[in-house]
Amino acid sequence: MEPSIFREGLFDGRVAVVTGGGSGIGLETARELASLGASVAICGRKPEKIEAAVDALKKEGVVADRILGGTCDIREPEAVTAFVSQVLDRFGQIDVLVNNAGGQFPSSAEGMSPRGWEAVIRNNLNGTFYVTREVATRAMIPQKRGRIVNVTAMVVRGFPGMSHTGAARAGVENLTKSLAVEWAAHGIRVNAVAPGNNIRSSGTAQYGEDLLEITRRATPMKRLGTPVEVSRVIVFLASFANDFVTGQVWGVDGGQPLWGDIWPIPEPTTQS
Repeated sequence: MEPSIFREGLFDGRVAVVTGGGSGIGLETARELASLGASVAICGRKPEKIEAAVDALKKEGVVADRILGGTCDIREPEAVTAFVSQVLDRFGQIDVLVNNAGGQFPSSAEGMSPRGWEAVIRNNLNGTFYVTREVATRAMIPQKRGRIVNVTAMVVRGFPGMSHTGAARAGVENLTKSLAVEWAAHGIRVNAVAPGNNIRSSGTAQYGEDLLEITRRATPMKRLGTPVEVSRVIVFLASFANDFVTGQVWGVDGGQPLWGDIWPIPEPTTQS
């Protein structure tokens, strides 16, 4: 694990929920939060992945009574209610929510079935709302404090070949802005982090090295990002050191959406 850039004990006494916390960006975020003193609850659909993540965190020194793993299909409101109840029964509060769970598959719009469209919308948009509303109404609003970070995707230029997830993620971005206004009076800050498709993670691994190389070449910084680099932004927004940033979407993408094909950027001769 890389040294933390944050103050030791920044999350002492806080409880964080990370959906999709079994791998990739979610696991790195849970790892960082736990190392900074938070009690962390992670969830996902696959119990074996969550169990492996919990074991890994314990081996890295996270005290057993500060980590909770559970299965939860965020597409099902009843499952969300059950998991949030489990967290509150165990820790008594929820101060941070990181909505990282999601998923999609590549498909042209004309080749996408209604069922495939609905599956991605349910996962990436509906599921985010179900978890957010449950945590806010049962924990954060009564507590009059909370930090919510939604992990979306870089959709500012559209998402050809992924119109289902592009539409869902754009919906999450607007949800982020709407809730930031509605819940400001409750001391809740709501932001989003949008990793580019140039992050080397479990989420992009399914697309293969050829596609990752294309995205690397299209990135001004001429390299791929890492889950750790995304988690650092999430952790700042999730901390109570962030008190005046809300309703914002933070891109973590090496400047990729800014660059067209007119201005050439040479390949580096050495890695900086």
